[in-house]
Amino acid sequence: MHLARFPRRFLAHLPTPLERLDRLSAELGGPEIWIKRDDCTGLSTGGNKTRKLEFLMAEAEMQGADMVMTQGATQSNHARQTAAFAAKMGLACHILLEDRTGSNDANYNNNGNVLLDHLHGATTEKRPGGGDMNAEMEAVADRFRAEGRKVYTIPGGGSNPTGALGYVNCAFEMLGQFNERGLRVDHIIHATGSAGTQAGLITGLKAMNAGIPLLGIGVRAPRAKQEENVFNLAVATAEKLGCAGVVDRADVVANTEYVGEGYGIPTEGGMQAIAMFAELEAILLDPVYSAKGAAGFIDLIRKGHFKKGERVVFLHTGGAAALFGYDQAFDFAGRWQAAG
Repeated sequence: MHLARFPRRFLAHLPTPLERLDRLSAELGGPEIWIKRDDCTGLSTGGNKTRKLEFLMAEAEMQGADMVMTQGATQSNHARQTAAFAAKMGLACHILLEDRTGSNDANYNNNGNVLLDHLHGATTEKRPGGGDMNAEMEAVADRFRAEGRKVYTIPGGGSNPTGALGYVNCAFEMLGQFNERGLRVDHIIHATGSAGTQAGLITGLKAMNAGIPLLGIGVRAPRAKQEENVFNLAVATAEKLGCAGVVDRADVVANTEYVGEGYGIPTEGGMQAIAMFAELEAILLDPVYSAKGAAGFIDLIRKGHFKKGERVVFLHTGGAAALFGYDQAFDFAGRWQAAG
């Protein structure tokens, strides 16, 4: 598959590391656990959106944009990475931040990713939760266009067929790493939200006939809606690549049992996962995405879904900057204890 046909700005730090997590594997007593470190993609602490932005921002440049706009939740990792990418390219960046949690905490609203948005020179506007944020964004973009700006808009999470190319490429990258090390991988698991990461991965894995099941742990939508979103985007991505039909509906699997009270609201399991990864492997997760993905992964291991003797790769989507917006959620008393 010839991804070089598509414009791309090569700013991510790739390939990202693939590491074995010996202490976590021993603690859980199940499969051999590996981690794909997409928290190490560079640009303002990294994360999965940087891969997508390599293609999205190249498209913006090709179209002559002098401003990019996107939208996301208050502590959006995508917003922060877009602001960083725009700074690197010398483009203006304006972001709409949606209040999905109703939190009045000062750190949540001003620290973490929000602080970094502003440090990278982005301007922001806030919106109440529950609205059509992409429609809101287009309305604001039209306002800037009327003032003479050439605005390129990026959907939430960078999740469209152009952005998903970044995770088609990630699938190729992982398979290359598996092959180089002689690793027979039985499962890949990750947090899934706006659908672009999972859609790109499943498209790339299927196009390469990898034979590795992919499981997304949902952080927002109910299962039927999440799987529908991923499948529709995977279909569009495959069409963009010229391999229409490569993804079947049965290939798209999401488990949404670990969302908790809602998007952006920490869960007990997620906070335990943050503590386990930090204390056992010196890896930082975030409460919104990666921790809920890891919480689902840990629980499924304990329930025997992933078995001893199997090899499972957890894709770390990044987001540790958000930890500083969630300081009130950290109460480690009784959250996690090592076995024995």
